[in-house]
Amino acid sequence: MSRSLSRRSVLATTAAAATAAAVGGSLATATATAAHAAPTLPDGTSKDKVLVVGMDGLRHDVIAAAKAPHLKAMMANGTYGTSLLYANPMAATSSGPGWSTISTGVWPDKHGVKDNSFAGKNYGKYPGFLARLAQVRPQLSTYAAVDWKPLDAQGTVTAGADAKLVLDGDADGYTGHDATIAAETESILRNQNPDVLFVYFGQTDIAGHNSGAASAAYRAAIDVQDGYLGRLLTAIRARPSYATERWTVIVTTDHGHTDSGGHGGSAIEERRTFVLAQGPGIAAGARPADTRLVDVAATVFKQLGITPDPAWGLDGKPIQQRSTDPFEALYASLAARADETGTPAGVLGWTHTAPSGWSVVNSAMGTGGVAEWRGWSFATDEFWSRSQRDQSRELNVRSRGIFAVADSDEWADKAASGPYDSTLVTPAHAVGGKSTVTLGFTTLYRQEGSQGARVLASWNGGTPVEVKRYTSDVISQPQELTLDVPSGAANVSFRFHYTGSNNWYWVIDGVTVTAA
Repeated sequence: MSRSLSRRSVLATTAAAATAAAVGGSLATATATAAHAAPTLPDGTSKDKVLVVGMDGLRHDVIAAAKAPHLKAMMANGTYGTSLLYANPMAATSSGPGWSTISTGVWPDKHGVKDNSFAGKNYGKYPGFLARLAQVRPQLSTYAAVDWKPLDAQGTVTAGADAKLVLDGDADGYTGHDATIAAETESILRNQNPDVLFVYFGQTDIAGHNSGAASAAYRAAIDVQDGYLGRLLTAIRARPSYATERWTVIVTTDHGHTDSGGHGGSAIEERRTFVLAQGPGIAAGARPADTRLVDVAATVFKQLGITPDPAWGLDGKPIQQRSTDPFEALYASLAARADETGTPAGVLGWTHTAPSGWSVVNSAMGTGGVAEWRGWSFATDEFWSRSQRDQSRELNVRSRGIFAVADSDEWADKAASGPYDSTLVTPAHAVGGKSTVTLGFTTLYRQEGSQGARVLASWNGGTPVEVKRYTSDVISQPQELTLDVPSGAANVSFRFHYTGSNNWYWVIDGVTVTAA
């Protein structure tokens, strides 16, 4: 949650417990009372049902050290994709941007939330998935429960819900309010007929801030929330109509934490996120490397049988949908570092091996330099963005899994002579009898000095012709180039030619070629 008031939150938690004890009651009593006062939802209309559970500041690599039996069972029975967040200047690794990304299914450069001020939010164009469901499937019965109040006050999560529970964890403490949310949601699942629910638990983040992600207190907070998850799963299975229903359960988080506690910056531990889902059509035990945080909303829509309108501009895809990018075939070739000192030993994440049919031309390349980045390379987000922080490598959000990168800046970190001059070449694609051909790809490009970045087309293996030149930054955006097919052309291949001299970099991913 990136709370500047995190210590106040802990004091409030203690005060709430003390107050309950002083009046001869307990937090459990307050919880039970809240559960009996659960709102009455409209009767559900769908056999396809979705529960999204948000656990704030839950660093996924700590789950293994916790008991967390229900999270671990979901990992065995469902699909579990981990990934990294952006960092500034796109957005801080804070709750405002993180939950906005989860709820809207788009990255911060679209939803507009860069920090916990929520300044610049663009929920009118990119609403949360509950608000979108209220527009396109208003007959669904929906519920939201949060105890970080901005998620309601700002319209991030609760907008569009038929009923909601909003508590103030910052004022009263998250321990008791998380328990209340669990109890009320359990009651609704057992005794009513909701279709889509979003529930939020915040104490993991508070434990992270005050004890650090490497602490026993943080692991204990994970176990408490895991217990809440177990109660909700049990309530679903206890429903009288469960046998005829198709339930999807998704668990996710908005950001990670440093070992010592805290987030908002660009450290790899702060950027860690995950999407864990089980339900119809979602593979058991899968560990995809191409999942991103924007995939939660798209998965909700998929599981409800809703096809998103392209006008929604979603950046996500359903968690069960794999990328068809040819770079994804390179996992077996990924190696640990050779010269790159920024990335820890043991992180497998780079190769010079090109996918089948692709090639890299380095005939004009200089000598020496950092081995990993000598000419176009293929790398993962974790390997490449670790190479040097805070130079916008963290903004490569629209790449998935493995991508191609030409990085003259990192190459020049070791003695080199001559220019950086490398060309990535696609396979030849048939265009005979077609009138146009469209090249699609995603790119992250940073311009500096005399650096050059050109896209070229070669018809029938002839002399490449420039069709696009980059002269200014493009921060992780989809690109589309449509060309007329020359008379007599049977095939075309494309080239990405990058030149530089200790300048910046060029990333290419998701390349598609479509003739029409």
